[in-house]
Amino acid sequence: MLRRRLSSLLLRSPCSSAVASSIQQQHHLLLPTHAEKPPALNLLRLFTSLAGTDGDRPFIAFVLGGPGSGKGTQCSRIASDFGFSHVSAGDLLRNEISAGTDQGEWILEIIREGRIVPSEITVELVRKAIESSTAKRVLIDGFPRCEENRIAFEKITGTEPDLVLFFDCPEDEMVKRLLSRNQGRVDDNIETIKKRLKVFESLNLPVVEYYSSRGKAHKINATGTEDEIFEAVRKLFSSLRL
Repeated sequence: MLRRRLSSLLLRSPCSSAVASSIQQQHHLLLPTHAEKPPALNLLRLFTSLAGTDGDRPFIAFVLGGPGSGKGTQCSRIASDFGFSHVSAGDLLRNEISAGTDQGEWILEIIREGRIVPSEITVELVRKAIESSTAKRVLIDGFPRCEENRIAFEKITGTEPDLVLFFDCPEDEMVKRLLSRNQGRVDDNIETIKKRLKVFESLNLPVVEYYSSRGKAHKINATGTEDEIFEAVRKLFSSLRL
């Protein structure tokens, strides 16, 4: 069901009828797959960002995908092979919970219910992580999770990501992976998993669609073995000549 929804959303806007009309007028922009070459203009934009036209700001890549899509595992390999600092929005929130603060307790309650943590909290944690990194390339894993996150990030930091990587995975596969990983996380139970998938479908996919319309989103088929998936990722990042 989610995969069918994904295919539909990549052909039209998921946000509102007005936005849908706008997207339709843009000839139903699609996410390029790893096998397609991004338009020359988009690559030029990426190379320009890498060249440092934004001052000392690092090259920023958002990594999106449903819960259990394997984006965290792939981020670790991207960081190792291409010299990125790996910033996980989920880990930042869990670290805040582990600190035992009032804010951490509030975040824990929100996560247990499968809801989205308020943008101002997540953006501030991500911003601090970017600023504290000395790397010239930063992967932000699992962020932004909704349009509100995206807008808050761009408003607070005054910048956009240079690249958005989207891991496309069927719903049944994501559920199977989440139930089998047994990491003791509070959100790894069937009821919460279903809530998280619904949240992802309704809130995260509009972000993917937005960056697709900006020519920045690249879709990776997230089925198959870890190595097979990373081969597609490797080809994409190699084509960017990072």
